[in-house]
Amino acid sequence: MTARGVSHTRELLRRGELSAVEHTSAVLAAARERDTLDAYVAVAGEEALRAAERADARIRELGADAWRTLPLLGVTVSVKDLLQTGDLPTVRGSLLPNTRPREDAPAVARLRAAGAVVVGKTATSEYGWSASTVSRVAPPTRNPYDPRLTAGGSSGGAAAAVAAGLCDASLGTDGAGSIRIPAAFCGVVGYKPTLGRIPYVPNSADRLAHQGPLARTVADAALLGRIMSGPHPADPDSGLGSLDAPRADRMLRIGWIEYDGTADEVRRVAGQARLALVGQGHLVEDVEVRCDRLYPALVDLIAASEAAGARPEDDGWADPGRLEVIRYGRTLGGADVIRAEEVRQNLRATLRTVMDRYDVLAMATVPVEPFAADAIGPSWADDPRDLRWLAWAPASYPFNMTGQPALSLPAGLTASGLPVGLQLVGPVGGDDLVLSLAGRLEAELGMLAPPAARTLEPAVAR
Repeated sequence: MTARGVSHTRELLRRGELSAVEHTSAVLAAARERDTLDAYVAVAGEEALRAAERADARIRELGADAWRTLPLLGVTVSVKDLLQTGDLPTVRGSLLPNTRPREDAPAVARLRAAGAVVVGKTATSEYGWSASTVSRVAPPTRNPYDPRLTAGGSSGGAAAAVAAGLCDASLGTDGAGSIRIPAAFCGVVGYKPTLGRIPYVPNSADRLAHQGPLARTVADAALLGRIMSGPHPADPDSGLGSLDAPRADRMLRIGWIEYDGTADEVRRVAGQARLALVGQGHLVEDVEVRCDRLYPALVDLIAASEAAGARPEDDGWADPGRLEVIRYGRTLGGADVIRAEEVRQNLRATLRTVMDRYDVLAMATVPVEPFAADAIGPSWADDPRDLRWLAWAPASYPFNMTGQPALSLPAGLTASGLPVGLQLVGPVGGDDLVLSLAGRLEAELGMLAPPAARTLEPAVAR
C-alpha cells in the first residue's frame, strides 16, 4: 500500500521517516503504473511535486508546528473529475467539452490552502448520473476487493483510490448516494455533510448535490470536512452551522431501518454493527419511514435537471444511459416538478418527526452486494430505459432530498470477502454527532484490512 491515510502520513512526516516529495512521488508513480482498478482519469505532474517541495521546506523550518496552520501539509488528495481544478483538466466523465473556467472549485482551493497535494482526478460516470463508475471516456472503475465487480459510483474512482492506497483521501460528490455507495462497496469512510456545509460551486438547481470526503478513517473524514466547510458567496446554501446535539458518549436513541430486499449477508454484517451500538449503551429500535412516490419524485427531479442542462444537438455525444434520463426529463412539465417537490417536502416533514424521536438513524448503506463492473446496477435495474437506475440504493437518496448529514462506515466483510457499509444519519446540522458516533463505532468494529495485494495486480482482461 502506498498511502495509508491522512493521519498515518502526517505522523510519518512529523517523525521524519518520510518526506513529502518521497510520498508524493510514490503516490504519483503508483497512480500511473499500478492503477489496475482504473480509479484515475488524470494524474498530476510537476505542480504536485512542487507543492510537496514547499511542504518539505516548511517542515524543515517549523518542525511539528508546520501542521498547526496547515493541517494537511504533505498529504496526498485526489479530486473527483466532476470538480474543477486549475492545474488538471476536468472532463466530467463526458465526451462533451467542458466550458467551465479552469480554476479550483472552492473545496479544492481550501484543501490546497491547508497544505494538501492534489495528485489527480478520479473517475466518474458522465456528470455523475449513475451510481456506478461507467462512462464513455474511461474503462469502468473496479472494486479493490474483487476487480470483476463495481466500485460503485459515481465517486467510484475516489473510493477505489483511497481503498487501494493510491492517495491518502479524496474529494467526492453525492447527488443521490455517490459518496456513500462507493465507500460502502470499497470498504472506506464516505461522509456526505449537511447540504451547504461544504460549498458546491456551481451549485445545482435540484439542490440534491453535496460535496464531501472519502477517507480511510472517520477522523480523517472529519478533518477534511472541517477544512472544506464554511460559507462561499457563490453558493447560497453554504455556511450552515452545527446543531447543538447530544454527545455520542451518552446513551442515544437510534432508529434502525431495514429496507426490503436486503441481501442476507448484508443483513448479517450490518446486524453485527447494530449489536455493537447496543453494546455501547445506545437504545436501538426498529423504525419504518414511509413516503409515497419517493423514488418517482427523485427521478423527476434528476431528469428535469438533466434535461434543462442538455442541448438536443449534443445528444449524440451523451452517455446512452444518461440520454434516456434526459429524454424522459424533456417530457416533464412544471407541474410534474412541483409535484416532485411536494413529495420532497412531505419527506422532510416525515423525517423531522422521526428525528424528534431519535437522535440518529442507522441502516446498511446499500442493501445489495457489488454487481458487475460494467453495469449501472443489479440485473433488475441495469436497463436505463426502465428509469430504475437508482432504485437499488433506497438508503441513499432520501437524505439528499432532505439535506441531512449521512456517513457510511465499514461494518465488516461478507462471506465472499466484500465490504458492507453501515450508514449513520443525523438531523440537519447534526454532522458533529454523526461523526462522533461513527468514530466511537469504528473504534469497536475496527478498520477493514486493506484489499489483498492480488486485487491490485492486473486480474481481468483490460
